[in-house]
Amino acid sequence: MTAPRERGRFGRVVGASIIGTTVEWYDFFLYGSAAALVFGPLFFPDSSDFAGVLLAFGTYAIGFAARPIGALVFGHYGDRMGRKKLLVVSLLMMGGATFAIGLLPTYATVGALAPLLLVFLRLVQGFALGGEWGGAVLIVSEHGRPEHRGFWASWPQAGAPAGQLLSTAVLALLAAFQSDAAFEAWGWRIPFLLSAVLILVGLWVRLAVSESPVFLEAQRAAEARARETGAAEQAPIAVVLARYKREVLVAMGARIAENVSFYVLTAFTTAYLTQALGLDSSFALNALLVASAVHLVTIPLWGALSDRVGRRPVYLLGAAGTGVWAFALFELYETGSFWLVVLALVVGFLFHGAMYGPQAAFFAELFGTKARYTGVSVGAQLASVIAGAPAPLIAVALLGSFSEPTPGRVSLYVAACAVVTLVAVLSYGETRVRDLGADDAVASTGERRTAAV
Repeated sequence: MTAPRERGRFGRVVGASIIGTTVEWYDFFLYGSAAALVFGPLFFPDSSDFAGVLLAFGTYAIGFAARPIGALVFGHYGDRMGRKKLLVVSLLMMGGATFAIGLLPTYATVGALAPLLLVFLRLVQGFALGGEWGGAVLIVSEHGRPEHRGFWASWPQAGAPAGQLLSTAVLALLAAFQSDAAFEAWGWRIPFLLSAVLILVGLWVRLAVSESPVFLEAQRAAEARARETGAAEQAPIAVVLARYKREVLVAMGARIAENVSFYVLTAFTTAYLTQALGLDSSFALNALLVASAVHLVTIPLWGALSDRVGRRPVYLLGAAGTGVWAFALFELYETGSFWLVVLALVVGFLFHGAMYGPQAAFFAELFGTKARYTGVSVGAQLASVIAGAPAPLIAVALLGSFSEPTPGRVSLYVAACAVVTLVAVLSYGETRVRDLGADDAVASTGERRTAAV
């Protein structure tokens, strides 16, 4: 009876992780879609359509600025207190900010205060998400069997397209049954307010999971050392800076192409299809809906493949494919054919998934247990600031204008990011065989370097 009970507990851990990440990514991506569709005229009405989208994406990027701060705070306490408690806090913060956005007055009601409130709530979202991702992938990575770590750790990753799918589905449903005027007047608020229901579901599931056994063992070992030596435990960020600088840089580099390509495929694509090509918002949202569904299903498959052939080969395939496909993407967009646009997005998401699927296990394997939450979160979120945050903004700026767009420059931008990721992943050894429980962040630098190659 022990094995079924253990499988049941692990199933709850995976379920709690993916449900929680789905809720939080729903909140985060909903903002990106709203920024592309309605935030320009509602919060920046004195600007042209092009400038309004730039400003809306500017507030979108601001949320990323708070991510590294969230990574430091949540990482510190997650490495000291455990993964579970911090995941509950991040869920409540993210959901509360999203619900509040649905209640915001617009520029027409309160003037300049409206965009200021929007920016503040976006910062809260970013802070919460900065701590969410690391904890969600670690609690699964540290519970599961090592030989299947890539597969199981990819399930929280699937929460990203699940959240995208859910937010896009709600927006597409509203677009189908509402006029553009009604959606702009009040309909856009509904998806934000619905987050309250999702928060309750996610909270109920997350409170039922157990703490990471790998963390609990490392915590006991650290307490025993402290009793024996009388020395205080180092702050997790100090451990990361002293022993894992290279690993942080590898994680950042590996994230560049993944992050940029994702936001180009989602937030920027919505703006490009509707503003530059003049297609209906329902067209763009439905295309993203279909592609996100494929993305959701295939991410765990990439994670499972990384368990067989290694994290590096799968990740390198995704980065190289992303760089090449960027040049076909806009050619297919410009056909105006729904199914060719879907094809463009599906292939783009397949290459993205080849990076995103094994990413959770790969990053977890870079760091020791008592510095893992901090290392994973800081590496990932610093990359999000320089890659994901400005990606839609840079893409719109490179486009030049909606009347005479130059999408080739956006393709070059994505391809350049792919080269950075290829170099970063190639610079580090395979990590698939590492035992997360054997390294509690006290191994010597020489020991860790030997394991890395």
